[in-house]
Parts: sequence; C-alpha cells; structure tokens
Amino acid sequence: MALDLDSIRRSILSLVYEYLGRTGVLFMEFLGNCVIALLILIIGFKLSNYVVKLCKKVFERSKMDLMIQTFLLSAMRIGLKILVVFIAIQQVGVQASSIIAVIGSAGLAVGLSLQGSLANIAGGVLLLVVKPFQVGDYILEESSGKEGTVQSIGIMYTKLSSMDNKAILIPNGNLSNATITNVTNQDKRRVDLLIGIEYSEDIKKVKDILSEVIESETVLLKDDPVKIYVSEFKESCIDIGIRYWVKTEDYWDSRWRVLEKIKYAFDEADVTIPFNQLDVNVISQK
Repeated sequence: MALDLDSIRRSILSLVYEYLGRTGVLFMEFLGNCVIALLILIIGFKLSNYVVKLCKKVFERSKMDLMIQTFLLSAMRIGLKILVVFIAIQQVGVQASSIIAVIGSAGLAVGLSLQGSLANIAGGVLLLVVKPFQVGDYILEESSGKEGTVQSIGIMYTKLSSMDNKAILIPNGNLSNATITNVTNQDKRRVDLLIGIEYSEDIKKVKDILSEVIESETVLLKDDPVKIYVSEFKESCIDIGIRYWVKTEDYWDSRWRVLEKIKYAFDEADVTIPFNQLDVNVISQK
C-alpha cells in the first residue's frame, strides 16, 4: 500500500501550527501577567508608602509614644512591601501554597543564619515593653562606650546622635542585653567636681571662695543642698569636692562655667592649683 506523503505532510504541519499557536498564547498570557505583576509592585509600593504616612499622622494626633511610633512604622513599612511582593508573585502564576511551602522550608535555614537579626527584632520589642529610654533621652551604652541622644528606635537598630552630631546605629539586641545609663531620665542632675589645692593653702578660705562661686551660679537649684568638702589627701594636693544640683538640660553649661569661675577666683585670691611633682633629695656620702 503506497504512502500518501501529501496527507502526512499536512498532518505534521497542522500539529506544528497547533503547538506554536498554543505556545504563543501561553507566552502572551505570561507576558501579560508579568506586566500586571510589575504594575502591582509599582502601585503597591506607592500605596504602602502612603498608608505608612497616613498611619504616622494618625499616631502623631493620638499622641502615641514616639518609640512605639517609630517601631510600628518600621515594621508596617516592611510588612506591607512583603505583602505586595507576595501578591505580585501570585499574579505571575505561582500558587500561594507553593510560596508558603518554600517559605516554610527556607524559614528554618534563614532563621539559623539570621539569629543576630532575629535577636535585634526581639530586642526592639523588649525595648518598647520595658522602656529603659525614650526618643530624646541621652543614653550611654556601657559595653561599647557609645553614647548620644536617641533619635529613633527601628525594627533592627536604635539610632543615636552624638554630641558632635555623628549618627550612631546600635543593634537592638545589644541594647536589650547591655547596661544602659539614661543620663536625662530625671528632671535634675547633680554636678560633681574635684578641685585640687596645695597642702599649704587655708582650707576654710578655699571653701569660702568655692561657696561664693557656687552661690553665684544662675541655674543653681536653691532648694537642693550644696556640699563642699575635703575629699582626699593625695600625693601632691588636697582634693576639695563640690556637689550641687541643676536642671538636667543645664548640666554641661553649668559645669564648664563653674570650672572657669573657680580658676578666675583662685587667681584673684592667690590660691594655687598644684600639678603632680616629685621632690628628690640627693645625699652625698664621702
């Protein structure tokens, strides 16, 4: 029986055309889904930023604690963007169950590799609950020696501004496990000074001079006691201690001003501030 080559050829061509038609349709569908996913990303990110700004205004009007505001806004910004990406991936054709399965299987590995980051997130939550400091407080982190004014508390890091206006980022995990000194937590602060004088000086005279200087300080809190006392006998001097109270915001200006006034007062009264010295006696032997 002779083969009908013409019919075979037509059958093969029809199969090829049908396959190419289906492939083209699928490709166009995929391309359209990619375009829609891209639009979802662009519009979704803009909407998420708008929602964050709107929530920020609501938080400010409700007078919510600034620490909680910054933390919630940071978490909300990240969470909304993750949601937008999730929706865009679904639009491309990836099933939600597949995404969840991949996230679940990768979660353990990522969690182990990002233990420090997870500790920072947990530390941020702990800082919000315990509230050892607030935005605007001046703190000192003892383990690293970093200090500055708290600017914001994010989901991962706390931002400080140093006295010379440097930005310092400290991981929340470190802060939650460290000893923190909150310098500005109280309304008032005690100024402690140690002034060295020579052993030949009249202690009573020196104390009277120091008392006049402290009493003339404009930001001195009159209701709190002023202490002027002999602190210690050292090798080359006698240390006179001074303690007085000022408002927290006046601390540094008052300290610097009083030290300058003491130097001028000592110069006027011929009181000597000694420096470390060593007397060497040479004994000659015949």
